[in-house]
Amino acid sequence: MITPTKGISPDRCLLAVGAQILMQLEEPRTVSQAWARLKAWRIENEHFSPVSFEWFVLALDMLYSLGAVELRQDLLVARRIHAASAQR
Repeated sequence: MITPTKGISPDRCLLAVGAQILMQLEEPRTVSQAWARLKAWRIENEHFSPVSFEWFVLALDMLYSLGAVELRQDLLVARRIHAASAQR
């Protein structure tokens, strides 16, 4: 589920969907805005594997548990961590 499997295509696994969500968060957005942008981005980039809203929420949960996103005043915000500071 998190990584591609025999039954889950690479563009639909939670790591890939999470990365696609992060690409939509160059500025803080509501959950609905992030969902709409993700759907549009997937169509533009020819990712036709189905991603339901429930799957989107699972990917957000994964990003939150990894500390990659947070919710500030009802807006999703991508957290930026520099690799050099993360290694210390």
